[in-house]
Amino acid sequence: MPSPGLLVLFGSQTGTAQDVSERLGREARRRRLDCRVQALDSYSVVNLINEPLVIFVCATTGQGDPPDNMKNFWKFIFRKNLPPTSLCQMDFAILGLGDSSYAKPDAAVDPWLRDLWDKVLGLYPVPVDLGMIPAGVPLPSKFTLHFLLEAPRMCSEEQRVTGTDPHGPPSEQQPFLAPMVSNRRVTSPLHFQDVRLIEFDITGSGLSFAAGDVVLIQPENSASHTQQFCQVLGLDPDQNFTLLPREPGMSCPARLPQPCSVRHLVSHYLDIASVPRRSFFELLACLSPHELEREKLLHFSSPQGQEELYSYCSRPRRTILEVLCDFPHTAGAIPADYLLDLIPPIRPRAFSIASSLLAHPSRLQILMAVVQYQTRLKEPRRGLCSSWLASLDPGQGPVQVPLWVRPGGLTFPETPDTPVIMVGPGTGVAPFRAAVQERVAQGQNGNFLFFGCRWRDQDFYWEAEWMELERRGCLTLFTAFSREQEQKVYVQHRLRELGPLVWELLDRRGAYFSLAGNAKRMPADVSEALTSIFQKEGGLSGPDAASYLARLQRTRRFQSETWA
Repeated sequence: MPSPGLLVLFGSQTGTAQDVSERLGREARRRRLDCRVQALDSYSVVNLINEPLVIFVCATTGQGDPPDNMKNFWKFIFRKNLPPTSLCQMDFAILGLGDSSYAKPDAAVDPWLRDLWDKVLGLYPVPVDLGMIPAGVPLPSKFTLHFLLEAPRMCSEEQRVTGTDPHGPPSEQQPFLAPMVSNRRVTSPLHFQDVRLIEFDITGSGLSFAAGDVVLIQPENSASHTQQFCQVLGLDPDQNFTLLPREPGMSCPARLPQPCSVRHLVSHYLDIASVPRRSFFELLACLSPHELEREKLLHFSSPQGQEELYSYCSRPRRTILEVLCDFPHTAGAIPADYLLDLIPPIRPRAFSIASSLLAHPSRLQILMAVVQYQTRLKEPRRGLCSSWLASLDPGQGPVQVPLWVRPGGLTFPETPDTPVIMVGPGTGVAPFRAAVQERVAQGQNGNFLFFGCRWRDQDFYWEAEWMELERRGCLTLFTAFSREQEQKVYVQHRLRELGPLVWELLDRRGAYFSLAGNAKRMPADVSEALTSIFQKEGGLSGPDAASYLARLQRTRRFQSETWA
């Protein structure tokens, strides 16, 4: 039987599922199988009926939600009018992935893949005379870089982006370059965390959004990291090139201009500040001319070396740039053609929009915590996007930030008499500021906000604004300042204290309940507080309280937007 075209479809939020999918694609090509790898929502799902062999690789995000790049597919397969025999001709496999912070995320993937290839090759055997491409031989690169002898006659790199519609709505392929209006720290200088309120001017962008929507921002690497990367790899940052796909049917990344400079490629596209995955070491070993470095890289890419790789890379959050500096002989020998195979693209970062167009026309605001923490490495770890945004100062000259918007996980009732209970500790309060502004402008009362932070005088975001809205009767505010007394008080404690009100709003007045913030413990603690309220105030049994909460979730009266 002839080998089929293998299709690998992934749903990935942080890149883990995509990395596993790319690995599947490489292993398929080593076995002489034609293979395409795509995000689920970039694939026309109606064509699935024509696919003989499909592998689905899916992760989850937030509280078990589908990743952004598979949400449309998820809705499609749950359509009630979809015939149950739609995909009966298709052979398929499914791999579900857990948290990428696990010490050995590939522990289950390795044996699963071995079993998968046994089954695939049993169904579709490869001709014996072809054989398998050995693991130590690098596969052809996806693209070739043709360096130009002369600089291109173009005004700016932004004008050279191809394959996008300049008249369409802003998107990942064609973001809007939004002028930054202000970038202000809103936490006390004494507070451990730098939190910014950043405002953008979106005049003429065509952007529109509602409370609960999300803005995506495309960050870039720092000039110093870009220069260091070019030095380690022996690249001239000012040299220009054109990019050509090696395989038919493959297109060049829409975000890269043609022609493009090495500096632009590194600063705007290659995610050199990310923590490398196992596949990075696998390809780097294939490209290494240095025996000792190659031996170490091979160990890191082997199943036996995963604990050591975790200690070296994942636990201390060592970056791709730092790894390349640790393997200088290998880094200096990397062919430029392999840069896009070796290093993933910079992912856009999502922020809850913290303002309403009804209150701030032609403006978009975000509340952003600057990510910085210490590991055993000497240099502090810094979030790429938050550090980059924090470094921008519109007071020193014009600043433009590429952005676009998409619907978020929170929606709010349109009926004016439906109350909304909003729980937003820390920066989780951002989408609720947009909601309160929008609802107040529309004359909707019944706004109940539970806000939590450490200290009233250090990180109480928008205190004056909330106080004024309370004075006007537009908002009922409940606060939890966790560090102002010996016993820590969080939003879930305030919910329990106000159990009779919460039950009254939910059960008798049909209120919506919205939650936003860190996904670690808070969502579970809040859910536990709610089920306790349902039992105490509503007289429900434990199972009935859990069913009540599940019904609120099913009818979208309980919604959450959480992040890791």
